[in-house]
Amino acid sequence: MCGIVGIYSFDKNRNIVPILIKSLMDLQHRGQLSAGITTYDKNRKRLLQTYKDNGKVDEVFKINHKFKYKNIIEKYAGYVGIGHTRYATSGDDSDTLAQPFERPHGRLSKWFSLSYNGNLANYDQLKSNLENVGYNMTYDSDTEVIMHHLSRDLQENNPHEKINFRKIFNKLTNDFDGSYNICFVNAEGKFCAIRDPRGFKPLSYGIKDDLLIVASESVVLSNLKIDSFDFKPGELLIADENGYDIENYAEKNNYSHCFFEWIYFAHNASNFDGNSVYSVREKLGETLAKEEQFTFQSDDWIVVPVPDTSYIAGSKYASTLNLPYIQGITKNHQIGRTFIENNDRSTKVRQKFTFIKDILKNKRIILVDDSIVRGTTLKELVKILKDWCDVKEVHLRIACPPISSPCFYGIDFPTVNELYAGNKIPNYKDFCADSLFYLTYDGLISSLNKNKKDLCTACLNGIYPTQYGQKRYNNKT
Repeated sequence: MCGIVGIYSFDKNRNIVPILIKSLMDLQHRGQLSAGITTYDKNRKRLLQTYKDNGKVDEVFKINHKFKYKNIIEKYAGYVGIGHTRYATSGDDSDTLAQPFERPHGRLSKWFSLSYNGNLANYDQLKSNLENVGYNMTYDSDTEVIMHHLSRDLQENNPHEKINFRKIFNKLTNDFDGSYNICFVNAEGKFCAIRDPRGFKPLSYGIKDDLLIVASESVVLSNLKIDSFDFKPGELLIADENGYDIENYAEKNNYSHCFFEWIYFAHNASNFDGNSVYSVREKLGETLAKEEQFTFQSDDWIVVPVPDTSYIAGSKYASTLNLPYIQGITKNHQIGRTFIENNDRSTKVRQKFTFIKDILKNKRIILVDDSIVRGTTLKELVKILKDWCDVKEVHLRIACPPISSPCFYGIDFPTVNELYAGNKIPNYKDFCADSLFYLTYDGLISSLNKNKKDLCTACLNGIYPTQYGQKRYNNKT
């Protein structure tokens, strides 16, 4: 899971870099490892220019350093651009894998840059196929595989013919198994964006006055006061100086929308595929409360959410059961998401949270969280609540069914063994808690208000929507 954005200004005198950076700030929650942009301006010698580095968006673009920030905006000025915030699901954490990936070429139509959000389940096979015909794989990343495929297909295009982007992106569907949303710009100033045929991850677009914007989530457009529209799975947007067009590049397929976007990843203010993230999280909390098996008779019970994505579900859970709702744990936003961060989660948990002991002491806590992936966060939270805050009891309530199977489509838990519920039956004693209750699968589906055949819930039930996803699971890789 990453964040991608693309901007095309039909006013060629407009510098879209400040808007690109602002948009990446709005997508910071989707990836905190690195950030970058590629811009196009036909009036400069180097038509495409890429700037990227490891770090959060404000760090990479020196937002708190007035003169360095101004220099970046001026040096990389352009009226077309793409951007990326990275969350690593393949490859290592080095800055060489920061996106966008630029592919220089002497011919303008074949010099391009791309930003990518997703994961290819058949990456190993694709990599092997490329190496067998003489490609050098430098980065061990599925983004590199996509770059080589696009480059190869562009090379086949007759130099005297207009590039048929619909045909080029359609060819990807014959080879790729998995999730892939892409923003693309070439040195002719042509911009493209696609959503994969199954629609695993969200992708939105909007236009206002002279500005066309594509982004992983609608919150980007909302913050710019632009109405957003969903890309349908298998749709392609093409923009150039003559305008823009949206068409299907792939045949309609079965949808496989990732339910975890609504549960955890997406911004509270986003809206996609017919569902408001905020409304879904409210419904999850309400359904969790309706499925509650305990009776709370004494007056020392309080509901405490795990910051931040559990605030809405926790609040609705509490109001449905007429229980006090207390934000007794606060978050240090400089630390980042412990689920996304890959190393030493226990230390990050202790650094990340602050506990308001005065309002928690001697209470029975109903601790509401959005999900349990590896369990590290909850184990540390319960320990601190009991050892430091002197609470009487801690009861865990999870607004998602047990995650027991790996994801091969863009979420970083690719093996069973790293999952708390992967090889065991969940038990409250594992967390030193006093009870543990998960939302049921039926409760999840009803809260999403979706037909379950249109959702990817493979991490809950081990049923994968693509051939290679199922093959990898069967092989337990």
